[in-house]
Amino acid sequence: MILKAFKEKSIQKYVNTLLNARKAAISNAKVKTVAVLLNTSEFHEFEVFRVYFKELGLTSPKHKIIAFTLDDKLEHNKWNTHYSPKDFGWKGKIKNIDLDSFIKEPYDVLICYYKKEVLQLDLIAAASKANLKVGISKKDERLYDLIIDVALKDINIFKQELKKYLTILNKL
Repeated sequence: MILKAFKEKSIQKYVNTLLNARKAAISNAKVKTVAVLLNTSEFHEFEVFRVYFKELGLTSPKHKIIAFTLDDKLEHNKWNTHYSPKDFGWKGKIKNIDLDSFIKEPYDVLICYYKKEVLQLDLIAAASKANLKVGISKKDERLYDLIIDVALKDINIFKQELKKYLTILNKL
C-alpha cells in the first residue's frame, strides 16, 4: 500500500514535469487524424466517436480510441487499445508497447473524454505528441489547449461545440 502511494507520487511528479515543460504550438494544418482517451468507468460508448469522425468527413485509418480500465480482463476487441494501472511503472514509465506508440504518434487532435481525475489518463494526455488537445475537465487546465466543459452524458453538445471550434480555428 505504501509502495503504491510512492509510485503514484512519482508518476504525478513526472506529469507535472511534462506539463511545466510543455509549449503549446498549434499548427494551421487541417485535421486528418484524431485520437480519443476514454475512462471505461465513466463512458464506454466508443462507437459514438467513430460515427462522429465520419460525420466530419475524417476517414483516416489512423484514428485511434483507447480506454483506461481498472479491470485487466476487459474484452480486447472493444477498443483499439485498452490499458490499466499495471501498464505504468515508476516515474511514468510506460510498460505497454501499444500505449507507448500511441503517445509518440503526432495526432492532429487528442480528445480526452473523461471527468474524473485519473493519474494514468493525465499522464497519457500530458505525454501525447498531439497537436491540439481537447478536454472536458477543468481539474488541471494545463493538460488541454481547448476545454469544452460539458457533462459526460451531453455527448451531442460536446460534438456540436467541438465542430464549432474546429471550424473557427480553420481545422475542418
